[in-house]
Amino acid sequence: MRCPAALLLLALLGACDEGDVGESRLLVEGDPALGRAVIAREGCGACHQIPGLRGARGRVGPSLAGFARRGYIAGQFPNRAPMLIRWIREAPALVPATVMPGFALTERELRDVAAYLYRLD
Repeated sequence: MRCPAALLLLALLGACDEGDVGESRLLVEGDPALGRAVIAREGCGACHQIPGLRGARGRVGPSLAGFARRGYIAGQFPNRAPMLIRWIREAPALVPATVMPGFALTERELRDVAAYLYRLD
């Protein structure tokens, strides 16, 4: 065996149900530190309170504290990584009355932001 760690990872992923596999892979590819930087750069703290981000004390949107434990995004979408990424990218298309803007981020940046938000227990 040339790559026992890789084989172990594949075996563990195979033990997950189908929904968990996609989400786990997505989050593994995201970097929470880079996600924090994207969140700071985009000014998300102007609308949200965000733990770990200096000056992020907005009150327009909900606090993002405990985001990882929430069952829903915007009170209506399952809190799963693919949905979160879609919400960040195109919130107004999903809920036209929302004040949450859509963000023109790369797929990588979206994954990094998701990884950061899913660290907010």
